[in-house]
Amino acid sequence: MTALFVTKRFFNVDAVYSKELQEKLASELEFLAPIKHENELEARKDELARVDYIFSTWGMLALTKEQIKEYFPNLKSVFYAAGTVQAFARPFLELGISVHSAWRANGIPVAEVTVSQIILANKGFFRRHVHSRREWNNHDPEYRFPGNYGTKIGILGAGMIGARVIELLRPYELEILVFDPFLSDERAEKMGVRKTSLEEIFENCHIISNHLANKPETVGIIRRDLLARMADDAIFINTGRGAQVDMPALIDEMKAHPQRLALLDVTDPEEPPREDSPLYTTENIILTPHIAGSTGYETHRLADFMYEEYKLVSAGKAPQHSVSLSMLETMA
Repeated sequence: MTALFVTKRFFNVDAVYSKELQEKLASELEFLAPIKHENELEARKDELARVDYIFSTWGMLALTKEQIKEYFPNLKSVFYAAGTVQAFARPFLELGISVHSAWRANGIPVAEVTVSQIILANKGFFRRHVHSRREWNNHDPEYRFPGNYGTKIGILGAGMIGARVIELLRPYELEILVFDPFLSDERAEKMGVRKTSLEEIFENCHIISNHLANKPETVGIIRRDLLARMADDAIFINTGRGAQVDMPALIDEMKAHPQRLALLDVTDPEEPPREDSPLYTTENIILTPHIAGSTGYETHRLADFMYEEYKLVSAGKAPQHSVSLSMLETMA
């Protein structure tokens, strides 16, 4: 069987696929030289016709159906050691080529970071730093920092990451409200959550955490009127997608209500905000540089998931992380 790496940013391959895993793959498959740009396809047309499997990660080329048919006529599967496949998967799937993604693996640290933020935020960790003996006071008569028992938490989106957040929060006996149009009543009951509207979540929850799928219909769904409903000491967390938030409205609301807090790991656009962005200087906005996803050695988990997936597929067994056309309608 013949394989190759395809990615515009080949340094990502070495960061995601450990040396040990690359050696293991090379011992089991014949690897051609990697493809880094679609301009290479024509010159290598003959050898690419032998490729059975593509391995990739962040930077996967977005090929058309015509390109796939012309240059990869024998391709069976694409193994993507990263998260969302929205940018490239559809043409492959429409041609009957299986696409496999490590989005579940990439969601593990996102859920862990989110839950950590929720637990700490409920205790006031982000707002109660002490710089002098005079500030040493843990009294909270107004319940601005309600702790982790019975507090209302709003989860926007109960897909893989949202569901994992809910699962990890279960031991804390919090009251979890969920907005997700695709969540059935039966599944909500099994998860121990209450389905409700965006309006109720923003009005009543101490913490609101966004995990909605990144779709055209969700762009800007977290609107100014919703943000204005937040309690004066409420907290908004976004480890999902920045485009779902009216960012100017969020900044305005944070400035108008300095006791509120926004913990943002993503922004809109998803590149770093402009140097003069108020996101850097608004005191009750804590901005992190998209670190909730896989970083450091966590990236090796992505490739390990895809190696195990390849082993299943090559052995004719049922894959665990395949993506379907229908899944593209709801997944991030």
